Amino acid sequence: MKATIDRIEGRMAVLILQDDKAVRYNLPVSFLPQGCREGDILTIGIEQDTAGTKEAKERLSGRIERLKNRK
Repeated sequence: MKATIDRIEGRMAVLILQDDKAVRYNLPVSFLPQGCREGDILTIGIEQDTAGTKEAKERLSGRIERLKNRK
């Protein structure tokens, strides 16, 4: 996915998706690669963390069991 940095307002950057100009994201400037400026095009990727999801579900399941056993 590609996005253009439309503008930077304080500590936030407004990104516009290349494929759908109606979609805009506000992102902290600290998330941007160093040296980025308005007008720069970014490649954005999102990955699913299946291991992290599994761990979180296991933790939650354990907490639920402990709460059930308290009674």
